Amino acid sequence: MSDITQGVSSAASAAANQSKKLGLPTMMAICVGLVIVQGAMISALQGIGIGGMAFIAAMITALVLAQFNAMSFAELSLMFPEKGTLATYTQKAIGHFPAIVSVFAGYVVVAILALPVEMFLVDAMLGQLLPGFLPEKAAPLIILGLFTITNLIGTDVFAKVQNLLAFILITALILIGLVAITGAGEPHPTLAGPSVDWSFGGVLDGSFIGLVGLALWTMVGVEFICPLVNDVKTPNKNIPRAMHLSLFMIFFIFLGFTYGASLYLDIPSLLESPLPYLDYANAVFGQSGLIIATVMALAATCSTMNTVLAAVPRMLQGMGDQGQVFPMLKKTNRFDAPWVGTLMISVGASIPFFAFSIDSLIVLVIAATTSWLLAYCVAHINVIVLRKRQPNQPRPYRTPFYPLPQILGVAGMLYVALNNSPTPEMTQMVYSITGGILLVIGIIGAVWVKFVMKRGLFEVDAD
Repeated sequence: MSDITQGVSSAASAAANQSKKLGLPTMMAICVGLVIVQGAMISALQGIGIGGMAFIAAMITALVLAQFNAMSFAELSLMFPEKGTLATYTQKAIGHFPAIVSVFAGYVVVAILALPVEMFLVDAMLGQLLPGFLPEKAAPLIILGLFTITNLIGTDVFAKVQNLLAFILITALILIGLVAITGAGEPHPTLAGPSVDWSFGGVLDGSFIGLVGLALWTMVGVEFICPLVNDVKTPNKNIPRAMHLSLFMIFFIFLGFTYGASLYLDIPSLLESPLPYLDYANAVFGQSGLIIATVMALAATCSTMNTVLAAVPRMLQGMGDQGQVFPMLKKTNRFDAPWVGTLMISVGASIPFFAFSIDSLIVLVIAATTSWLLAYCVAHINVIVLRKRQPNQPRPYRTPFYPLPQILGVAGMLYVALNNSPTPEMTQMVYSITGGILLVIGIIGAVWVKFVMKRGLFEVDAD
C-alpha cells in the first residue's frame, strides 16, 4: 500500500512539474520578445528607407540565415539538454577556451551593453509622454528592478509576464501596420520628400546584399530559448518549432510594419529621425501616436529585459557546473533560479546606463554584437565537428540538408560581421572595440582554462 501511495505521489508531482513547464506559446513569446526590440524597429524603418524593395529582399535573405542559425542551435541544444547552451556544445566540440570566449563575447557582454540602450530609449519615450513625472533614468531602473525580482521568483512567474508582454508588443506592431496600410486612422498623406523605392532595381542588380547585415538585426536572438531547455514541455518538438515559427512571425510582422511606414513617412524622415517609430505612430494615429509608440517601446524593453534575465544567468549557471566560471554563479535559490547570475547581469547592465551616453553605448553595442555573429559561426562549426566526432550521439533534431545550412550560415555571419558598421567612418572604431573585447575575454579565458581548470585550451570533453 505504501509503494502504491508513493507511486501515486510521484506521478502527481511529475504532472505538477510538467504543468509548470513552458509551453509552445510561451517559448514563442520569449523568441519574439527578445528579437523585436526598439533597436530592431529602428533598423527595420531605416532599412526600408534606404532600400525599399531591396530591403525586403535583404529581409528574406536574413530570414534564411536566421533559420540556419536556429537549425544549428536546435540540433545542439537537444543533443545536450543542459543549461550551458553554447558553452556546453563548444566544450564538447572544440574545447573549453572557445566555449568561454564565445559565450562571454557573444552573449554576456552583449546583454550588459544592449540592455542600457533599450533603457535609454524607453526613458526618452516616457519622458515625452509623462514629462517631469519621474526623475531622469528612474523609470528604467524601476523596470529593471521589477524584472530582476520576477526572474528570481522562477520560471512560472516569468512565463506569465512574458506571455503578456509579447501579446502587447505583437498586438501593437500588427495594429500600427494594419491601420497604416488601410489608412483607417489618419488618411495617407502626400509625402513632402522622396518616397520609398518599391522598384526591383536593387533586387535585380544584387545590391540588396549590402543591406543583409541591417536586416539580420531584426531576426537574431531566438536561440535564447535554448538555456531554458529543462524548463519547457516536450523540448524535442517545441524548441525547433518555437524558433522556426517565431522567425516567420517576426518576418511578417516587420513586413507589414515597414510597408505601412512607407505610406506615411518619406525617406529623410525614416533615415534622419532618432526615433522613427514615434514619427510613424504620430503620422498614423495623430495625437494618440505618442501613447502607441510608448506602449511599443515599453513592451519591447520589458520583454527584452525579462528574457535576458532568464536566459543569460542560466548560461552562466551551466558554465559554473562545468567549472568555466566562478562556482558561485551556479548557485540557485529555493525557486531554482540562478540568483547570483541574475543579480550580476542586472547590476552589470546598470553600470553602463550610468557611465555612458546613448551615443557612445550604441557604438559599443555594434562592436559587441559582431562577437555575437562570431558565436553563431561557432555554433555552426560545433554541429559539423560533432557530426564527425560523435556520430552515434542521439540527435532528436537533425539539421535538414546538412551541412549546407552550416556552411552557408558561417559564410553569411562572416559577411555580416565584416559589414557590421553603419558608416565607413565608424568601421575602424567598431573593429577596434570588437578586437579589444575579444582580446580581453580571450586572455582571461586562456588564463582560467590553463591555471584554474588545468586543461588544454582546445581540449574537448571525453565522449
